Amino acid sequence: MRQRRVTLADVAQRAGVSRTTASFVTTGRQDMRISEDASRRVLAAAEELNYRPNMVARSLRTNLSHTIGFLSDRTTTEGLTGDLIRGGLDVAQKQGRLLFIGETQADPDVELDLLQNMLDWRVAGFVYATMFTRDAALPTLIEGHPVVLLNCLSEGVQAPSVLPDELGAGRTAAAALLDAGHTNGIVMVGGSRQAMRSGVFAARERLAGVEQSLAEAHCQVGGFLSCAWSPESSYQAVSSYLTEGGSATAFVCMNDRVAFGTYQAIAEAGMSIPDDVSVISFDDSELASWLRPGLVSIAIPHFEMGRLAVELLLGEPRSTEVHRLPMPLHERGSLGKPRS
Repeated sequence: MRQRRVTLADVAQRAGVSRTTASFVTTGRQDMRISEDASRRVLAAAEELNYRPNMVARSLRTNLSHTIGFLSDRTTTEGLTGDLIRGGLDVAQKQGRLLFIGETQADPDVELDLLQNMLDWRVAGFVYATMFTRDAALPTLIEGHPVVLLNCLSEGVQAPSVLPDELGAGRTAAAALLDAGHTNGIVMVGGSRQAMRSGVFAARERLAGVEQSLAEAHCQVGGFLSCAWSPESSYQAVSSYLTEGGSATAFVCMNDRVAFGTYQAIAEAGMSIPDDVSVISFDDSELASWLRPGLVSIAIPHFEMGRLAVELLLGEPRSTEVHRLPMPLHERGSLGKPRS
């Protein structure tokens, strides 16, 4: 037999107070003069009866629900960025909130429909997320509602943003190479210098961080191998470089998939990692730990980013600050001293 839902009236009766008093205590109202004894009795009764507030009724009274709209382009279908949602869920669940998750697949019409549905459900605010770090144009329907930008920026939008510190990641990569003794033979794999400077946000920031750190040590990048961010393209670029007599001591790959192709090219050339050449990468996907030797890679803190985005949305007051989270380096076996 289905158990009857405990109501606020049940809590009030058990505590020996009016329904109004029970409502004020369970909703955390601080502007009413309620004795400490009455408050304790209400909270004790609510716990004993396992009372759960009727969120639908509350949303009708306040015109807001305990639901957060989490809108993204492709984060739910991408393994690496799925941690953005898991991090957000972790905070939401601990604070008694729900995430209304919608994925647009970068289709403006789908985005509009999802936003309207979320607004119809009276969401308390939005986390607007993107699969990779980029500049995003926020839909006009979000204007006027609390919003936090996750893994993206939007010019002119007065809202906090949460990003990975890609610039710091580039500096971390260069520092690891310098500490191992690499100075003159560092080659970037993933695009030309010009393409990196004007292309993907992560590439621009990572390259800038690498170059800054090297410049402080009176060194510089020794070359750029232009390729798409894929194993096949990087394999071809690195193979050609080595066949033509390239003498890199270390390859800095723009992501782990680029590093995978780089590994294959190095092996085919009869060289070993890290005895002949070192490899360092970014993203720290599962691929990094599967490669042999394990790939030194700098992780994107997706879980922590998702957590912070929801914390900022639920916090008061909301600033417009850009929060850049550190990207940790995971040490494995692909980085060694340069060959004499």
